[in-house]
Order: sequence, then structure tokens, then C-alpha cells
Amino acid sequence: MFKHLRRWFVTHIFGRSRQRARLVSKDGRCNIEFGNVDAQSRFIFFVDIWTTVLDLKWRYKMTVFITAFLGSWFLFGLLWYVVAYVHKDLPEFYPPDNRTPCVENINGMTSAFLFSLETQVTIGYGFRFVTEQCATAIFLLIFQSILGVIINSFMCGAILAKISRPKKRAKTITFSKNAVISKRGGKLCLLIRVANLRKSLLIGSHIYGKLLKTTITPEGETIILDQTNINFVVDAGNENLFFISPLTIYHIIDHNSPFFHMAAETLSQQDFELVVFLDGTVESTSATCQVRTSYIPEEVLWGYRFVPIVSKTKEGKYRVDFHNFGKTVEVETPHCAMCLYNEKDARARMKRGYDNPNFVLSEVDETDDTQM
Repeated sequence: MFKHLRRWFVTHIFGRSRQRARLVSKDGRCNIEFGNVDAQSRFIFFVDIWTTVLDLKWRYKMTVFITAFLGSWFLFGLLWYVVAYVHKDLPEFYPPDNRTPCVENINGMTSAFLFSLETQVTIGYGFRFVTEQCATAIFLLIFQSILGVIINSFMCGAILAKISRPKKRAKTITFSKNAVISKRGGKLCLLIRVANLRKSLLIGSHIYGKLLKTTITPEGETIILDQTNINFVVDAGNENLFFISPLTIYHIIDHNSPFFHMAAETLSQQDFELVVFLDGTVESTSATCQVRTSYIPEEVLWGYRFVPIVSKTKEGKYRVDFHNFGKTVEVETPHCAMCLYNEKDARARMKRGYDNPNFVLSEVDETDDTQM
């Protein structure tokens, strides 16, 4: 009881006073800011305008969408007004009744804007139309039609691509709030639970991790975000996961693991961030998506394991209880990985025994002292 109260007190009191910086949030967003980017580098974003538009938030994308259409309608409306003004088709020039204008029924800027709108969106009410009188008007009609198709294709394609981006599929992949450290198969492991909330599979799923921490090289250089590979596996490996039900992935804490020299008492004092990645291909769209999350030392529970959530009903179906998805129970666990390996080595030595280097085997001649 006292152990639970102490952990709650440390997490809620000291954890609030010392907020750790995270590179990746729990929902996978990267917390990074680029500063002092020169103007030439910013211009590169406009060179790759397609990716820039796709990465925009919805409010900015809709602003660009509305501005592109309204701007093109107004610009061509102004050009149609100029054509009518140059050819003196406007009412203020008092054209004769038998005169054929370049565009019928353009009487001002408002009617020119309406004709531009009707032309570009192919409404064609029939009241305003181009005549064969002016080659300039015919060329402008062709140019606006072609440019209108390009704008429609680009903006509609950008919105469709934004809706169908695999980032939305990643929202239905969830990780456990906490990671746990306990024994699994006789080895000390760090375990994380991940679940697919949809029944459609992720094809070719691959899971791995990166441990981010500040390190100092032997030359004295300080590396803020030094990355160390963390291998996660399930019982069948870490590639081509059969991701139909929640999986418990684990990392074996051995001599090559960065967690090997950590202990239960010193874990909360460490300064690291464990980022977990899950890559896969969406079955329905064949698009590749990536799911990310991160864990800081306060979110790693030493001496706990996850509660089972998969059961079998009487009807023969498998049921997943997500109410227990993130629940953990306390289990007996060595307080450090080194202690577990030292204990195993001691047991192995006891079974093997020890060689006595001073032991000398001497041969004794046996004589038969018994006489018949």
C-alpha cells in the first residue's frame, strides 16, 4: 500500500513540477521547431507546392481553396470587362443597336464577373455568351477554360488526397499509456501493448523503437537527441505481424540493451524518451502509414505486467475487452537486469561445481591379501 502511495505522490507532485520535454507526443505529433530558416529555404516549399498544400491544416487549405476560385473568377471578370471596354461594348459608349458585341449582355463589372463565373464552372445560363466578332474574346475564353480545369483538378485532388491520407488510419492504432518491465520467458523485458481498432489489417507491419537521450562523447561533444536502436519483437518476430488482435510487444533487456544498467530505484531519475514506431500498409488503400508514440521514465512501470484482455466466448468467438487494455498488475520482478543475470550465473555455477586445481589422482596397486 505504501509503495502505491509513494509512486502516486512522485508522479503527481514531482512530475508536475518537473515537466519533461518530449520530441514525440503520445498521439504521434513531433514537438520540434525550426528557427532562423532563410528566405531561400522557405521558397523551396513553394517549389514543391503539392506537398505544401497537402501538409496544410484544414482551415488554411479551405482558405486557399476559396481564394483560388474567387481570385480566378474576379481576375477573369476584370479581363472580360477590359475586353468589353476596349471594344466599346459597354452601355456608356452608346453602341448602335445593330452592333455585335464581343460578349453579349455585359453591361458592367458585375455582369463581367457573372460571365467569368459561368464560363469557368461551365454553368452556361445562355443569357451571356461570346460571339465570333472578337478573336481576343475567343482566346480569353479558351485560356480561362483551360486554367479553370487545372485549378479544379488541383484543388479537388488536394482535398481528396487530404481526406484519404493514411494519417487518419493511424488514429485507429492505439498504444498502451504505460510501458511495463517484468519477466517474460525467464528474461527481463520491457513490454508495450498495441491494438488495431479496425478489423481491416495492416499488411507487412514492422515495429521498432528509438531511445532518445542526451549523451557526451569521449571527445566532450554533447549530443542532445542521441538515438539508440531498440528492437521490439513478438513471439513470431517483429515483421509481418498478424495484427488482428491486440499484441504485446517486448524488448529483451540483455547486455546490449541500454536499459541493462538501469534499476527500479533509479528509473525515474533517468532522462530519456522511448519512441515506438509501427509501419504498415493499409489493406483497403495500399497506402503506407506510420504510427508513433513515446514513453518517458514516469510512464515506464517496473515490476508490472498487463492484464489479459482476449477471451473466448461460449459461441466460439474471440472477444477483446478494451476496458482492461491499459490495466497492469504488480508481479515479482528483479529490481535490475544485472541482478537477474548474476543470479542465473550463480545457479549455473552451482550445478556445474568447481574444479580443484590441487587435486591429484594417484594410482594404488591393489594386492589380494585373502588366502584360501
